[in-house]
Amino acid sequence: MKLYLGYKIIRRVINNIMRCIHNVNSIIIFWGNNVRHKNFSTTGSPYVSVARSGICIIGNNFRMNNGIKGNPIGCSQRCSIFVDRGAKLLIGDNVGISQTALICHERITIGNNVTIGGGVCIYDTDFHSLHPELRMKNQTDIAMKKPVTIKDNVFIGAHSIILKGVTIGENTVIGACSVVTKSIPENEIWAGNPARFIKKINL
Repeated sequence: MKLYLGYKIIRRVINNIMRCIHNVNSIIIFWGNNVRHKNFSTTGSPYVSVARSGICIIGNNFRMNNGIKGNPIGCSQRCSIFVDRGAKLLIGDNVGISQTALICHERITIGNNVTIGGGVCIYDTDFHSLHPELRMKNQTDIAMKKPVTIKDNVFIGAHSIILKGVTIGENTVIGACSVVTKSIPENEIWAGNPARFIKKINL
């Protein structure tokens, strides 16, 4: 029992030290990528790449879990934030993400009080042309891009994928492992691949 308690105490001290290191490292990463942010907390350090003409703005009380230690639900990767040239990634207040990929080639807007589960991917692009002839050459392999909007109080379950052109209404819940291919109204629960309406949320 004493060994167990001693292990727990040592582990807590080490975790607190590492949390401070990760916070400092994340501040440096944000600064190096010209990310405008307010206060945040993090477990682990994210991967961030913002192009010189890209814009990334993060609101108050932003929370990040990078790697399995931050949120042990089966995702080992760290958060990825990518903003392409001329694109905008806007994140509101009180947003939490875990091992999440935010890949922004045009515009992604995330409202306030949004919870994004482990391993969620949000893409505003197809990445490649849908036509095989155009994919054969880099100069013609141009992807379709459409903005993504996640409104206030949305909860997106683990391992879900949000695709280009989608708007998710306020208070809506997306079930785990869903693929969202079209816009969803407020106050509803959707789940599946592709995501389908499950029921209304009575507030």
